[in-house]
Amino acid sequence: MPSAISGDSRIRTNIPAENAYNALSASSNNIALRQLRLSTGKRINSAADDVSGYITSRALQARNGALKAALNSAGDAKNVTSIAQDALDQIYSLMAQIKDATATASSGALGTDEKVALAKGAYRLAQQIQFITDSTVFGGKQLLQGNFTGEWVTGYYANNELMKISIDLTVNNRDFNVNGLFDLNATSEATAVRGTATGASTNFAGVTGLNLEEFNNISSSDLGYFGYLNDSTGKSAVVRTLQSLAIAIDNINKVASYLGGIEVRINSQEAMLKSQITNYKAAISRIEDADVATEQMELIKSQFLQQASLVSLSQANQNPQQFLQLFR
Repeated sequence: MPSAISGDSRIRTNIPAENAYNALSASSNNIALRQLRLSTGKRINSAADDVSGYITSRALQARNGALKAALNSAGDAKNVTSIAQDALDQIYSLMAQIKDATATASSGALGTDEKVALAKGAYRLAQQIQFITDSTVFGGKQLLQGNFTGEWVTGYYANNELMKISIDLTVNNRDFNVNGLFDLNATSEATAVRGTATGASTNFAGVTGLNLEEFNNISSSDLGYFGYLNDSTGKSAVVRTLQSLAIAIDNINKVASYLGGIEVRINSQEAMLKSQITNYKAAISRIEDADVATEQMELIKSQFLQQASLVSLSQANQNPQQFLQLFR
């Protein structure tokens, strides 16, 4: 702190000039600091500016970067659910058309040729279901063939342990395979979205002896799945086919519902992550960014003090001149 010492009549020292110079130096340093903050927009440009604030802001920045990565990961998980749900919607539509064709063929009013035509059309639809299942891919992995699982990091605990959202489309997922009648695994021998726990190619939706590819073998001499002959269970082929298709459609809806629930959770997580990222940015800004109005005010004050110090220094340097009059 400068002291108002005149130095009396001593000429080896000029304390007023030194005080004015020190004040000038302080004003100049303060001007440089304010100009730096205004030019960078940051209050903390180095750890020396605010040690505790520097540590806190860097920790918040690291956390915020991790949350941005989690937001991207949540987006990838959402892509999987969207792709799979879209494919299941297409499969549901095709399966419903096959069931409608089977229901139409069960009518006694239709002739044999009409039933054969319906069967051939159903077979083409089954081929398209197989194609959709085989071509539903994300990240190099088949989504609807009964063996897909994935985990996405969507958050972090305070100790940086991972918080994950999982998508399980395997045949063992009890969320939609409660009765063991559903198998997303599609093979070249059987059509897609088969409902069987064993994976046998002659089962469809839990009904033994059914394979949608057999629609292609229906002829005027053998109506096959559209026939009325009863099996050992006392049910005709067309009844078993309708039941199997109904179970398959229900299975498709269960998987779509499961994916829908996952997507709802991902949407919620995305909204929370976006909010957290914004709040972290606000916290970092409060700690690190400069208040432009305050800095401008301090700059003007320091510039005024700088000019006043220059005047005082000039006057202080003139003081020794008066003592030279003693030697005249």
